[in-house]
Amino acid sequence: MNFWEKITGSDMTKEFRGFESRAKKLPADYQAAWEEIKANLWSYSSFTGRNLMPILDGVLGLLEESAVDGQRVDEVLDNDIKGFCSALAGEEGAKSYRDKWREQLNYNVAKKLGK
Repeated sequence: MNFWEKITGSDMTKEFRGFESRAKKLPADYQAAWEEIKANLWSYSSFTGRNLMPILDGVLGLLEESAVDGQRVDEVLDNDIKGFCSALAGEEGAKSYRDKWREQLNYNVAKKLGK
């Protein structure tokens, strides 16, 4: 990735378009789950969202394999998409905005106290 792609985010746009074209090939219930997963994972993104690209790729791969195997989407995600996303982002080390703000507040308080 060159500097221009990093600044404009064009590399992410290309990758995300690829995800969307792959998702369109999934059955309707899987597509609905994909949309909900994307919506829930964005709260764990960094400023640019680059940290989510490998996570989204892995989730889409899981959905594709499960659809090919003939499993129902509720069997794969256990009817708890929000919990699935939270666990997935936690395993990958992605932090929510709340976590980042908490760290920043703790850092600023410690700095003011002279620690």
